[in-house]
Amino acid sequence: MEWESRGYPEDTYIPLFADWLTPDVMLLAKSLDETGDFSGLPILADALQEAGCNSDELLSHLRDPNATHVRGCWALDLILGKE
Repeated sequence: MEWESRGYPEDTYIPLFADWLTPDVMLLAKSLDETGDFSGLPILADALQEAGCNSDELLSHLRDPNATHVRGCWALDLILGKE
């Protein structure tokens, strides 16, 4: 698989608040991760925003139509609590 998903700058702090991790957000994130079908990342961004997420970096990355997302996408891993 290809890795081109705009890399997360490791020296940048992207906040993630527990209030944003609603059951719907987590169900969707887990499903996207398990199936490997990342076409739903913009929907995940919408769900996060509805939950109160205001992180431009996170939402923009999930909605980026030019990014090639694969397993290990920093944004999805952040939501899922993966290191």
